[in-house]
Amino acid sequence: MRIMDLLTDSREEPVGDLGPDVELSRAARVRVLLAAALGPLVTGYAAVATVLTLVTLTAERTVFSGTGVLLAAGPGWLAAHQVRLDLGGHPIGVLPLLPTLGALALAARTASGAATRLGCRSPREALPVFVTITVAHGLFGLVVALGAQGSPVTANPLVAFAVPASLAALAAGAGVVRCCGLPDVVAERLDPLALRGVRAGALGLAVLVACGGAVFTVATAVSWRTVADMYEPAFGSSFGMFLLSVLYLPNAVAATLSFVTGPGFSIGDLTAGMFGYRGGAVPGVPLLGGLPEHHAAWWPALLVLPAAAGALVGWSLRKVDADPAQRIRAVAVAGAVVALGCVLLGTLSGGRLGDGPFDPVSVPVGVASVVAFCWIVIPGAFVAFFTGEHEPPAPPPEALEDNEAFEDADEVDAEEAAEAVEELEASEEDEEAEEPEEEPGEDTEFEAEADAELGLDDVPAEDEAVTGGTETCGDVEPDETDR
Repeated sequence: MRIMDLLTDSREEPVGDLGPDVELSRAARVRVLLAAALGPLVTGYAAVATVLTLVTLTAERTVFSGTGVLLAAGPGWLAAHQVRLDLGGHPIGVLPLLPTLGALALAARTASGAATRLGCRSPREALPVFVTITVAHGLFGLVVALGAQGSPVTANPLVAFAVPASLAALAAGAGVVRCCGLPDVVAERLDPLALRGVRAGALGLAVLVACGGAVFTVATAVSWRTVADMYEPAFGSSFGMFLLSVLYLPNAVAATLSFVTGPGFSIGDLTAGMFGYRGGAVPGVPLLGGLPEHHAAWWPALLVLPAAAGALVGWSLRKVDADPAQRIRAVAVAGAVVALGCVLLGTLSGGRLGDGPFDPVSVPVGVASVVAFCWIVIPGAFVAFFTGEHEPPAPPPEALEDNEAFEDADEVDAEEAAEAVEELEASEEDEEAEEPEEEPGEDTEFEAEADAELGLDDVPAEDEAVTGGTETCGDVEPDETDR
């Protein structure tokens, strides 16, 4: 409790309210980092031990042992962090995803609280929190794996160090990303169109997971009688089966997602796909009570669900850019995000299952990711292209000039235009007043040259062409140069 109080006690003054020159002492920073390192470990270990205690107490013909529960909680903690276990020499790689999600959320929340208490405002300041939580999870997994050597349940020490450390790094990074201003830094350096594509991809992945969950729920409800028959009359056994089904629920949703998109999944000899089915034995777990016994002709109708998810992604990106090619590029980014998410879900939801008739449980990760990418990109690009804006064709140069003149005229105020016209007229009058009177000799010279070209008159000599016209005007004296 003392560890969690260091992270969540609201009676202390938050770091963000301190003055700019006030900093935590070295001892206070060490206490915060120590709490961030031990908090998720102690809480996660206690949660696993509590679940094992409930199972032991409710199961029939079992003797509760506190020491046995504490020792068994170590491999349980490793299983919650997706570390493959060896049970009597048989690999157990199909590990529940629900405890993993809980462990990630706990590490992310701890990292966020520690970064806030330390007043981290940049990724560099949050680096100690990130490193502390990551290394603590890796070392704890290594210690548990080394301590379990020689017991019925063992784990590879290297894997026990690397996998929990990787998951903790992912969770800690997600926890400190907002408080240290990293989203703004990424948004400044990342293409805005690509950023919108990433967000749309997260939306598409969430919609696909929701579709998988909806199909799984309907299948379980339709086969509820079969599901109910799998529960035993004894409370302890039924509670254990129910708890096992709840822990593996995200795994079942991920497998159903692969089924809805087309590739399907396999459990031992059983293979269930949208266009093919091969029967086989399955574990007697209520979670699998909704599995079909044979192929149905209406299954391809479920493909409308991933198509709708892709259309939704395209609709969300219809206004990101006026250029249709740029919108399609954003849809492609969203498809890549969905494909990556399907790879992670498919990898974590399957694995080895004890060298028995149900081994292995697998999702075709490569095919599933490619198919999911196509389900997002093809309908998404179609919707984004035809529902968004389109740039008009380029007008001819004359029309462009007229349009620009018209737009410029619209921007000018009427009063300003009237004043400009008056000023222009006044300036023209001033120019006319300042200009000297035209000499009549110039007009006479022009008329003489025109008559000569038309053959109406003989062309006068150069010295007479100018003076001939000026002598006819008695009011104007001929210029000396004209003479």
